[in-house]
Amino acid sequence: MSQILLVEDSRAEAEKLTRYLEKQGLSVLGVTSGEEAELRLKQQKPALIVLDVILPGQSGFELCRKLKANPETEKIPIIICSTKDKEIDRTWANMSGADAYLTKPVNEAAFQQTISKLIS
Repeated sequence: MSQILLVEDSRAEAEKLTRYLEKQGLSVLGVTSGEEAELRLKQQKPALIVLDVILPGQSGFELCRKLKANPETEKIPIIICSTKDKEIDRTWANMSGADAYLTKPVNEAAFQQTISKLIS
């Protein structure tokens, strides 16, 4: 069973995304900040990371850049999920190294399709 690291500080959003992931038979490890995510990644390497942009402390964009610059985590696909829906936000995600960008509220079918594509 593939493990997914979900970095989301909204409890309601985390519960919804966890439900979507578990429906696909994936194991979910949830954290609420970039700092927590970094600590987790020292212990475990998930198949994929689902990352919010607006987090306490560092932003999802900052964390994404850091992870993609680190040889130990650079190959882990990252999906950024954000309420930000402007072209500039997609550009920032792309420049940060994200493998996909989905806007909230996340469409379940699109989310599951994106995950399947990235961890197949």
